[in-house]
Amino acid sequence: MSESVTNNVHIAIVDDHESVRSALASLLRSYGYLTSSFDSAESLLAGAPAEHYQCIVTDLQMPGMSGIDLLEQLRRQGSATPLIMITAFPEPAVRQRVLQSGASCFLGKPFQSNDLVRCIRQACNEV
Repeated sequence: MSESVTNNVHIAIVDDHESVRSALASLLRSYGYLTSSFDSAESLLAGAPAEHYQCIVTDLQMPGMSGIDLLEQLRRQGSATPLIMITAFPEPAVRQRVLQSGASCFLGKPFQSNDLVRCIRQACNEV
């Protein structure tokens, strides 16, 4: 069993693939995180304010608004909610843009579950 988190950290998961959302939610719940899943950046933005979540995990490439568009929109709105970007195409130029735009972490798929949890813990100052 995974090491559990005890402080009810709420993570938003944004990915257009239901199987990825489901797998990420299951993984994060196994570490004790609360999760809410969204099929698009637009659906996240239409819901509770970003500050409702302690961290957002989002895919980079999605139909409509991309993960980087979401990140930039949140920062324009003044949100400092940590955001972790995941992508199947972790190109160095994209990584640089994502991190310069204010992402807390950038992970290429496939990634190890402990790498994602480490990113979340660092982003939420749990380390």
